[in-house]
Amino acid sequence: MKLKYVFVVGFMLFAMFFGAGNLIFPPAIGHESGEHFWPGVIGFVLTGVGLPLIAVIAGAISKGGYDESLNHVSKWFSIAFMVAIFLTIGPFFAIPRTATTAYEMSILPYLSDTSTLSLLIFTVLYFLIVFLICLKPGYLVDTIGKSLTPILLITIVLLIIMGILNYSGLTPNETSGAFLEKSAFSVGFTEGYLTMDAIAAIVFSLIVINAIRGLGFSSKKDLLNGTIQSAVLAAVLLGVIYVALAWIGNRVGLPGEIAEGQNLGTFILTFVAEDVLGGFGVFVLATIVFLACLTTCVGLIVSVSEYFHELIPRVSYVAWVSIFVLISLVLANQGLSTIIQGSVPVLMILYPIAMTVVSLVIFTYFVPSPRLALQIPVYTVSIVSILAVIFRSDYFGISALEVLPLQILEYLPLFAAEFEWIPILIVGYIIGYVFGSKQPKIVYE
Repeated sequence: MKLKYVFVVGFMLFAMFFGAGNLIFPPAIGHESGEHFWPGVIGFVLTGVGLPLIAVIAGAISKGGYDESLNHVSKWFSIAFMVAIFLTIGPFFAIPRTATTAYEMSILPYLSDTSTLSLLIFTVLYFLIVFLICLKPGYLVDTIGKSLTPILLITIVLLIIMGILNYSGLTPNETSGAFLEKSAFSVGFTEGYLTMDAIAAIVFSLIVINAIRGLGFSSKKDLLNGTIQSAVLAAVLLGVIYVALAWIGNRVGLPGEIAEGQNLGTFILTFVAEDVLGGFGVFVLATIVFLACLTTCVGLIVSVSEYFHELIPRVSYVAWVSIFVLISLVLANQGLSTIIQGSVPVLMILYPIAMTVVSLVIFTYFVPSPRLALQIPVYTVSIVSILAVIFRSDYFGISALEVLPLQILEYLPLFAAEFEWIPILIVGYIIGYVFGSKQPKIVYE
């Protein structure tokens, strides 16, 4: 694929990943990691950039994308997994997050304190606009979305350059938060889950493949090579921006304490914008972030509504839009920090499963394997991930340890580092390959 086409598709993929909401995580990681900056940020980049890169590439291995690959596990698992992904990057977490991020970046800086009433008024107006646009989304999202991404990128790059120039002589902040309790790499790695990009990449991969086909490339080799080149370009751009924002968060000294319930990342970005660009810089950044969140929200609701309308045709597209807008409105009023906190258990379940699926798709591309070699590790990782989340938190409000002997999970290799899914994947694959040796091998043509 010619270089100009690589840039066309690569920038398109970058624009899909480069949501305004993702900008809030690197500064917070950098600020809390303190002296452990590099292990923390490397872990974050691996899941926030590396996994999405691999997931997009893995989607190009099969002509039918992940739908076809997941069917090798089972049809019901394919549907259940894709539904979970769409709900996660849709009305349960990502869509409400666009509203609360827009509120904290665009409205909150001009208020004396957080207010449930101001958030309610803002989100009602926000989702009313979203609903109206979703009825005929094509023109506005395409035109405004395509123009906003370059402007947002230019603004962020300017903010980064000015931030580096202003804070280059400062020492790292003190280590705080989860970095005081766990290894920096492990914290950064799991914090990268919050971007949701690795699971979003499973959806985006089909868009990339169709875009490359639209450029006139249809052979499997061209599709795979074009996807790899485009994904690498997008990953490099994202990685550079994430590391730079994390570095600024690592060095900037914050005045006083943030408002109760306010997200640390949004507070840092707003403070840095005012500190290095002045009041006008805050206004420009706030306006662009608001519009970027709006178009991202519309794109997500349209995608999720179309998927569920295709899955359940009896329910109209407009009805799905209405349902998801209402769900998102209710959840958005819980506040950004609550949404992020609530997403953690779900993402701690979904990410190991997603990483297992992606790893198996790539590995079986080079080593044709029986169906059982996919089923055993996928099902086992799914079960253990659910039990591990219950064991590690009291999120469910009950003492699960009294019902289930979950302490046995602590004996799993790498459990303390929250990477127990890796040995389970490896052992499960070997067992499945041995016992399924008489089954036909899966071959991606």
